[in-house]
Amino acid sequence: MLAACSKGDGKHNLVEKQIYTSVDSVRVALERSNNIEVPSLNVYIQTPDDIYFVSTTSQGTEPVRRNTNYRFASVTKNFTATAILYMHQLKWLNIKDQVTAAIPGSNQPYVPTGTAWNFPYKQEITIEQLLKHSAGVYDLDNDTVPGYNGLPYTEYMVQQDPNHQFTSSELVGVLTEKNISYWAPDQGYHYSNTGYTILGEIIARVYSQRSGTMKTYGDFLRDKVHGKESKVPLSLSFVHDALDQQLPQPYVKGRIITETGIEITDKVNMSQHVAEGNGIGTMEHLNKYIRTLMKGENILSKETVQMMQHTPGPEAGNPYSLGCTLFPNLGYGHNGATNGYLNLVCYDPLTDVSIVVMLPLWDLSSGNASFINCIKAMSEAGWAAREVLGYPGKP
Repeated sequence: MLAACSKGDGKHNLVEKQIYTSVDSVRVALERSNNIEVPSLNVYIQTPDDIYFVSTTSQGTEPVRRNTNYRFASVTKNFTATAILYMHQLKWLNIKDQVTAAIPGSNQPYVPTGTAWNFPYKQEITIEQLLKHSAGVYDLDNDTVPGYNGLPYTEYMVQQDPNHQFTSSELVGVLTEKNISYWAPDQGYHYSNTGYTILGEIIARVYSQRSGTMKTYGDFLRDKVHGKESKVPLSLSFVHDALDQQLPQPYVKGRIITETGIEITDKVNMSQHVAEGNGIGTMEHLNKYIRTLMKGENILSKETVQMMQHTPGPEAGNPYSLGCTLFPNLGYGHNGATNGYLNLVCYDPLTDVSIVVMLPLWDLSSGNASFINCIKAMSEAGWAAREVLGYPGKP
């Protein structure tokens, strides 16, 4: 099924049908390669001249709409990086500062001084290193932690209590207690959700200092990045309450396929993912965000956007900069995976084309191999849509 056309003319309809056919071929190919049903594969793409949206579906599945909400997971990290870089732009902080330095205009450090916050290499780590995953901060959400039954800390705690309210101090306290890290700062690259948890705490502390009252990470994003008073208002939310588990209507349910069956996901405790994966929104508004941001038309200046895109990572060839990755022939942006949802959000400055791809599916039936096929399908769908429109597709 096709969404309503942006212009309603015959040429637009024809092109959108061609995009649908091309994207659906990617969905069907994933079904065949993984030997499963793929409920939908969805693409929102904007060119300098038009907007196209298609939701390709398996038989009997309701298509996704432009205003369908879903969990966009680690795309949240780009919002966190935007918040940090905006504060840098305002001179509220300096990304070159160590996290133990004083917040400009105060005697308060960027991170708390309590015992729980004596995590490894704290005195050496900078804000910039956290942004580009080169600080060596151990990822409590993806990697196993000693003493927790061979599980990541967050997974273990949710198994004990699905409604457990996580805090940044609790998570960082585990780093301190276990004395775990990957390595000293700038000795390599390792993706770390927990590193971005620390950035969320920094955002809250800097905003509180500037406001003269207690503020949260979510307060800053609502006030400056996406809320009604922001430069580009967007219908997004970043939950922090463990009991705030229901997605807003309308929404699409995620699907996780394992060796033993199918799990449908929509209600999830996201309190362990603040600043690194707790975002909820629509494809339409994520497209508007990435397009205006990467064009320098949102809160970041063009110079700051260049910094976000091009600050080198810790290793030659590492594509991750400041909360941002370059995807070949798709552009600058981020991808994300959480609890049955996969998505990819990019803007290509060479062609002025932005794209959002969403797949409400994790296939773990064949372990990592089938899951990687799902991730690859997002890029394949993006390239397929671009090729229909005459832009470079799969490299």
